[in-house]
Amino acid sequence: MAAPPVQQHAEPRTTASTLNWLRAGVLGANDGIISTAGLVIGVAAATSDRTAILTAGLAGLAAGAMSMAVGEYVSVSTQRDSERALLDLERRELAEMPEEELAELAEIYRAKGLSPGLAQQVAVELTERDALAAHAEAELHIDPDELTNPWHAAWASLVAFTLGALLPLLAIISPPTAWRVPVTVCSVLLALVLTGWVSATLGRSPRPRAVARNVLGGFTAMAVTYAIGALVGTQL
Repeated sequence: MAAPPVQQHAEPRTTASTLNWLRAGVLGANDGIISTAGLVIGVAAATSDRTAILTAGLAGLAAGAMSMAVGEYVSVSTQRDSERALLDLERRELAEMPEEELAELAEIYRAKGLSPGLAQQVAVELTERDALAAHAEAELHIDPDELTNPWHAAWASLVAFTLGALLPLLAIISPPTAWRVPVTVCSVLLALVLTGWVSATLGRSPRPRAVARNVLGGFTAMAVTYAIGALVGTQL
């Protein structure tokens, strides 16, 4: 009787973890698209020098990608430290008060709808198999064998941001001068439609609203930086 609850909880957790990584990748790419597009369009409004635009775009790409990577590393490292501390506390409690911990685990399963007898049986069998894993999953919603790796998070964010940033960078330097801004704006908006649709699909939220919000935000960012760049270019 103990096996079904373990399967019911393990599979959704794995799926949720995968979806979280996918959403993080999409959001990282989205950040790269919007921030780099705003930067290069602002510079393009101030000057037609391709080298200046490329230099600014590459600098923005490198700074943004490193910022994302460092931020994710620090954030996930902090989360992992907290998870380890909770697991250490659970180990001490299991060693010092095993009966109380068993009763607590049984109560968790009773609260989820199992009968008192079945909840006690499930708790006993899970404790005999792996007490720490049983309590970590039921109480803390943590898998002791699959703690998030901060290096994986950092590299994933860096790569996602870089891939997103490459689109506006290539779009702004490839066409002739007169077409740079229109081509970049159109390319970015199409990309934002895609990332908005994907993020909404992964999050199971309304797609039209997510796409409209994403496109409006990106267009506003580009419009503001273009206006600033044009003003600065006129003054200079």
